[in-house]
Amino acid sequence: MRRLVRPKVVTAAAIAAASSAALSIPRMLLWAKRPLPLWYLESTIFLSGFVLWAFVFAWHTEYTHRPVFTLKIKPSLFATATLAGILATIALHFFLDPALRLITPEDYPGDFAHWLASTLFGLAFTQLFLLFAPVAWALRLFRNENVALWLTVFFNVFLLILRTQVSPRPFPHGLFMELFALHVVMGYLGVWFYLRGGIFLASWLSLLIEARHLLQIF
Repeated sequence: MRRLVRPKVVTAAAIAAASSAALSIPRMLLWAKRPLPLWYLESTIFLSGFVLWAFVFAWHTEYTHRPVFTLKIKPSLFATATLAGILATIALHFFLDPALRLITPEDYPGDFAHWLASTLFGLAFTQLFLLFAPVAWALRLFRNENVALWLTVFFNVFLLILRTQVSPRPFPHGLFMELFALHVVMGYLGVWFYLRGGIFLASWLSLLIEARHLLQIF
């Protein structure tokens, strides 16, 4: 735990958290039913982001022996991630999005500004919360990449179950099972690519999936 308070970790986490908060501003500004003042939401994102980024910078490289950020991604790995993103985009766009758009219309941006805001927020904070920090925490706790991978997948599935339970509109059983399977597969691939290609490769995969909304916008 002492690694969390090392000056290099604290500095890197502060810079990354400030970047996450800054990139989240468009999403907060376009939040039509924002329940709290902008300054409060941004402060919350910064403080929680600081803790989550500290997990990443303290433990990721320590237990994977790979950098958090890397520009030297193997072409074969990049091509595989791109193919996985395209296949996920096709599956979502043609098979799941039509039904999900009726149940959770707020999740689908209506114009380019909202798409850009939600995509920046997803890349800056959502992935940190759902992927980067859980992997680092599990690596620190169990010191095993396979265990960290599956715990992160289960965490994402658990959040999916919670979301369907609190949704004001019921999810059909068949749709839920499709979402369950997709979360397991994409969660596994997301962690797998992240562990081997770092944040940039994981973000590229996420960006490809988010880009499917542009087909509907334009």
